[in-house]
Amino acid sequence: MAKKSVIHSVGKRKAGIARVYFKEGTGKILINGKDFDKYFPLESLRVIATRPLAFYPIENKFDIYINVAGGGLSGQAGAIKLALAKAILLINPDIKETLAKASMLTRDPRVKERKKYGQKGARARFQFSKR
Repeated sequence: MAKKSVIHSVGKRKAGIARVYFKEGTGKILINGKDFDKYFPLESLRVIATRPLAFYPIENKFDIYINVAGGGLSGQAGAIKLALAKAILLINPDIKETLAKASMLTRDPRVKERKKYGQKGARARFQFSKR
């Protein structure tokens, strides 16, 4: 286990950035000061965000405090997933191969493509008229 009393890691996805802090405690999860279940109303988002905890359960060992900003709920859930996986790796480096095979340590690089000048959108064009 790490010698620090607080374990910190950062995860990003789309425009969302998540900062995760593990402190010794009872196993509660707070996101931006709100309860985890209140912050993510959809079960699918909760499952995505907590997937790394299936590989290294932290019940009654750590409290998890998460600051997340930017993007929508889906991007934030992905950012939290990556940050949790990185934090778990700091606690237990032996689990790296398992997390990597489950693609928990890979940042999802997809971001919104920018709109090009003189065009309708990123890929959309104005209708061509020959006459």
